[in-house]
Amino acid sequence: MESLDDVNEVVHEPSPELVEATNVRAFMREYGIDTEAELRERSANDLDWFWGELPDYLGLDFYESPKTVRDESDGPQFTEWYPGGSLNIAHNTVDRHARRDSGTRNHVATIWEGEDGEVREQTFHDVYRESNQVANALDERGIGAGDTVGLYMPMVPEVVSILYGIFKVGAIAVPIFSGFGVDATATRIADAECSVLFTGDGFRRRGSNVALKGGADDAIDQAGHVEHTIVYERLGEQREEDVPWDDDRDEWWADAVETQSGEYDTREMASSDESMLLYSSGTTGKPKGIVHTHAGGLVQPAKEIYFNFDHKPSDRFFWVSDIGWMMGPWTLIGNHALGGTVVMYEGAPDHPEPDRFWDLIDTHDVTTFGVSPTAIRALRKHGDEWLDGHDLSSIRLLGSTGEPWDPESWRWFHEHVGGGDAPIINISGGTEVFGCFLSPLPTEPLKPCTLGGPGLGMDVDIVNSQGESVADTGERGFLVARASCPSMTKSLWSGDDRYLEEYWSSFEDLWDHGDWAQKDDDGFWFLHGRADDALNIAGRKVGPAEVEGALIDHDAVTQAAAVGVPDDTTGEAVVAYVILADGYKPSDALREELREQVGAELGKPFKPREILFVDEFPKTQSGKIIRRAIEGAYTGEDIGDLSSIENPDALAKLKEAR
Repeated sequence: MESLDDVNEVVHEPSPELVEATNVRAFMREYGIDTEAELRERSANDLDWFWGELPDYLGLDFYESPKTVRDESDGPQFTEWYPGGSLNIAHNTVDRHARRDSGTRNHVATIWEGEDGEVREQTFHDVYRESNQVANALDERGIGAGDTVGLYMPMVPEVVSILYGIFKVGAIAVPIFSGFGVDATATRIADAECSVLFTGDGFRRRGSNVALKGGADDAIDQAGHVEHTIVYERLGEQREEDVPWDDDRDEWWADAVETQSGEYDTREMASSDESMLLYSSGTTGKPKGIVHTHAGGLVQPAKEIYFNFDHKPSDRFFWVSDIGWMMGPWTLIGNHALGGTVVMYEGAPDHPEPDRFWDLIDTHDVTTFGVSPTAIRALRKHGDEWLDGHDLSSIRLLGSTGEPWDPESWRWFHEHVGGGDAPIINISGGTEVFGCFLSPLPTEPLKPCTLGGPGLGMDVDIVNSQGESVADTGERGFLVARASCPSMTKSLWSGDDRYLEEYWSSFEDLWDHGDWAQKDDDGFWFLHGRADDALNIAGRKVGPAEVEGALIDHDAVTQAAAVGVPDDTTGEAVVAYVILADGYKPSDALREELREQVGAELGKPFKPREILFVDEFPKTQSGKIIRRAIEGAYTGEDIGDLSSIENPDALAKLKEAR
């Protein structure tokens, strides 16, 4: 969106009955707060009150109560949250729900569907026993507090027990995306120095077997450190080749884990003890190791699932993600902390047909469905008819994250998937905060593409290049945080210097998140993409999403990606890659038509210098287009870590595009 003119109409207005029944309104009534604006302001201005009340309000358990809410004596960059307290994420997500008197012992914790149609369910008691077996297996191999354990796993139910089993022994979980190649996997193993790696023989993707173990072996050979590899058998008799094996290092899951006792005493951890090491791809150099704690890694996702996604005991929560991305652990911890049910899916969103998600929602009575805007744009282009015959009436809320929306796709998601009634809880934060800087509340009206406002307990602002607040002026500026939150990375695994440079060096005592943000006259917040992605054409700036949206408005285009490239005349020029709909073929006439369409919508300076036709874009597993990979393919420049690409073959095709 170059301007907010095309998203200036309120299109969702929650009913009074729905509003009064929400968790956030119950909280407001208890604390005498009249409006959402007042709630946001109080929770941001009085962080000690909000984050101090939250654990008890949500029923989260500390073994030892914290002495205070936070210690900011070393500045906001190194705030210690809940000092003096002790807890364990696994106790809160598993143990207390599996007690005989809990009422949730036999409640379904996970519903998993494989790409081949296999369905498995696990109760909290099942997860409790299996995570204890994982903990005992790790204990037997000498793994304890502070050790790192990798998860290079297919998306199977066992990843839940592995994650919680690692927490139980006090070790640090290192989730690694199963679609990574050898170099990307090795980089993470080497940086984290994992001594144990959980992996699998393979998984299913688009009807084919994808081998995993061989790649894991190659990564270990390159990285070192790994002394024990525990291999889950996902493919079994479907395997088309033998699994490579090292008798000195490798063990099958059935032998290493399933033989263990189902009882284990979960270890008590300090609030600030590390629980997870999540990697965020860097623009240059090696990926950033984001460090999360037991306290922060619990309270933030639980808060967001409870208030922003209005958790109810009967909910079934399905967010499209891999365990190797932030949204995977966020979904599991946030829902399981509240005794909720998570739906998991192994395969591709359009296999065997483009209605796979709609079928999953119908079959499993999904109440909350989260997905990336790019995935919705792709599914929308397949046509409304793929939704026909699927009952989506179970959906109460929709969710999205990862990138800006275009208004047309947002409306389609709202109207066709949500039936015009379900709010789109469009959230934005990131791996670095294991949650949201911005998010609507389900009690609020919505304009297309909005992110609502600041998350509860998140002291965020919009500033200009001098660090002065411009939130209330309507100007576009940089999204920043004026204070820490419990889940903000305590540093980077590689050390404080890079952490301070990455996030705290742009402005004094302000966390610079790197996004363009804007608040309109009615108080709705919007994002315009990454500030470092902005296209600067002859001194005029436009976000890639604006160019892409203009291209997608043409019937011939299903997907688009716009990047900035050097230009002798304007300093920078727009180059756009497009994927055509069925029935359309590349031609110079169509190329010019598309250029003119962008010029008509955004202005002549933003007409693409070139339009190139391709069949696919490099994307992450969650469906996000990796623009910097596209830019590098065009310019030939080395643009750093590209390990998050699910389909690296797309890069070679980009270089051949005409």
